[in-house]
Amino acid sequence: MNFPEMASDSPSAAHWPAPAVGTVQCVRPMDCALGEGLLWSGREQALYWVDILERELHRWEPEGGSHRCWNFDEEISALAERAGSPGLIVTLRRGFALFDPATDTAPRYLHQPEPERAANRFNDGKCDAQGRFWAGSMDFGCEAPTGALYRFDPDGRCTRHDDGFAVTNGPAWSHAGAPDGLRAPPLFFNATAEGRTYRYDCDPDTGALSNRTLWKRWAAEDGWPDGMTTDALGRLWIAHWGGACVTCHDPATAAELARVPLPVSQVTSCAFGGADLRTLFITSARVGLPDDRLEAEPLAGSLFAVSVDAPGLPAHRFGG
Repeated sequence: MNFPEMASDSPSAAHWPAPAVGTVQCVRPMDCALGEGLLWSGREQALYWVDILERELHRWEPEGGSHRCWNFDEEISALAERAGSPGLIVTLRRGFALFDPATDTAPRYLHQPEPERAANRFNDGKCDAQGRFWAGSMDFGCEAPTGALYRFDPDGRCTRHDDGFAVTNGPAWSHAGAPDGLRAPPLFFNATAEGRTYRYDCDPDTGALSNRTLWKRWAAEDGWPDGMTTDALGRLWIAHWGGACVTCHDPATAAELARVPLPVSQVTSCAFGGADLRTLFITSARVGLPDDRLEAEPLAGSLFAVSVDAPGLPAHRFGG
């Protein structure tokens, strides 16, 4: 299904305070082809992320530095912890699956929603406050508008909400972005290849989306909007592929509140973590960079971190 295009009528002035941000540090030098899918596990006090193209899942404990890597037979792109059981729900190339890092057993598919789209793979995703896992698919070549936005419920239902994207990223929710009278946080979603971020009204009971609005059209110098998250104040933090930065935005007006530069151009995702959730972790990528750019960006593919004055929110778990 496709939503009618609606322009945003929000004013451009910022209503939220600008964040205080520390100095970016490379906390784990790596050579990820396509680092993505950051998840902070509060119960493990550990950070998970993936290298989609190398088909790897990484786990790292900031305290002590323990690091582990799992290899898969196909691309793994996003993950969330399960609420009532050990392990993770993940998106593999074809859809939604379960994987328990503690057992090392092969992942088990739950649902593959688009068998007719053989040139697609899944990309970014995360859980909402109701324990439903949202994820987008995309064209493996990043060109054909064959990607879609899905919601996978704990009871096994899978709903396709929107369609027609070349590359999908997000989503994120922000209570601060809800207009007066709206009882639920809207969903923000990046149509990366088109350089657009959309906002949808999201019904908390049913998960239905409506009123797709163009929240921001990105300028060429900003690169392309990639993964994103929100902090406890509701501000949106967005990674920029080709833009060498993460930006922070007023959720109501899209006004830029802060820009965090990084020493790599392909910035892919961000998530809050650490014991107090005041550390913004950031992934990056090396794929597609020519030799001269790799020489200029020796940390491309590494994991970065920066301290922020307001904490993030605990990641929601699948199933509630």
